[in-house]
Amino acid sequence: MTSRERVLAAINHQTPDKVPLDLGSTLISGIHVSSLHKLKVSLGLIKDNEPVKVYDPFQMLGEVDDDLRDVLGIDTVPLPSIKNFFGFKNENWKPWTFFDGTPVLVPEKFNIMPESNGDILQYPEGDRSVPASMRMPKDGFYHDSIIRQKPIVDESKLKVEDQVEEYSIMGDEDLACYEKEAKRLYEETDRAVVFGGVPGTNLGDIALVPGPGMKNPQGIRDVEEWYVSLMTRKDFLKEVFSQMTEIGLKNLKLMYEAVGERIQVIVLSGTDFGSQNCPFISPALYRELFKPYHQAMNEWIHQNTQWKVFIHTCGSVFDLLPDLKEAGFDILNPVQVSAAKMDPKELKEHFGSDFTFWGGGVNPQSTLPFGSPEDVRQEVRYLINTFKPNGGFVFANVHNIQAKIPVENLLAFFETLQENR
Repeated sequence: MTSRERVLAAINHQTPDKVPLDLGSTLISGIHVSSLHKLKVSLGLIKDNEPVKVYDPFQMLGEVDDDLRDVLGIDTVPLPSIKNFFGFKNENWKPWTFFDGTPVLVPEKFNIMPESNGDILQYPEGDRSVPASMRMPKDGFYHDSIIRQKPIVDESKLKVEDQVEEYSIMGDEDLACYEKEAKRLYEETDRAVVFGGVPGTNLGDIALVPGPGMKNPQGIRDVEEWYVSLMTRKDFLKEVFSQMTEIGLKNLKLMYEAVGERIQVIVLSGTDFGSQNCPFISPALYRELFKPYHQAMNEWIHQNTQWKVFIHTCGSVFDLLPDLKEAGFDILNPVQVSAAKMDPKELKEHFGSDFTFWGGGVNPQSTLPFGSPEDVRQEVRYLINTFKPNGGFVFANVHNIQAKIPVENLLAFFETLQENR
């Protein structure tokens, strides 16, 4: 089987020749730049002083290139978004040394000048004439949102158009870029092409609520205020989600006209619905606020394309899975096996024919960073043996591979997959 055939077999719940592997096809199945550099050095792909690219400055994820895909046998490739979280393009690369000493290349508009306290600030669209939207603390590993909302939300001034300002109908120039790159990836590689999604489909993703790529975001832009609004401003959020869905449906149609069946998987939602111990929201609230709009977009995709729809939602979401299936999602990520009620055997038994589990490779909160290489091997073997039967499994870490992972554990992670695919 080719890589593309392998992924398609798995997500169609057929038995592929071996378990497909994803690393770096999405912003939630990637690898931190520091860990990527260590991995590539240990595999002999680069020298210790050679840089790797930061393709997602928000989470400081490194670019997984074809050399690494070939060595590890990665079966996926991303169709990258035109702009990153900060609203500027990943282009015109420049060198920078990360806090931990990792040599990297960052986009031209990535700010590398530290504040007096050593923090690094990032600016929407790279424009330093407006307030910063993100902060990476000195010796930190990621950026945190800077909340730019006024402390008190004036209910009389809440407007739907402010809340959806960052979501627009895709223009001809962007669509032409996607068309060209999708054609190249489809024809020049045999890997499954995964697209991160179009504007308007990602309802309530908390990473986007503060408007990190916007110069002057209006509306509800505070994380806590947003979560409170799920209960106190439901009618307003329904109007917001309705408007987003209208935009999303138009963009899905435009995207399909541009790329056709050259992509196999689309990420429709990155909204986290689960905490470590339980869902953030009840099934009833999901049905009221999110499900009708998810269902509308997924129905259009399934009626008009062969794309498979990917939802990323962290935490304990077992109780929401029946509704997520009815809403039309095909793929569940990251499969947080360390969360409550997310036992791998229970997931496979109850939902193995409903979802493709994309993730679930190893516990990233304890085993991968703090366990021994043998601990990693044992857990990876167990999870593969649990999720592998009858397809419906694409191997990836539970969420992104983080910084400060011992390289011995990274090697054990991938070596064990190769031995048990």
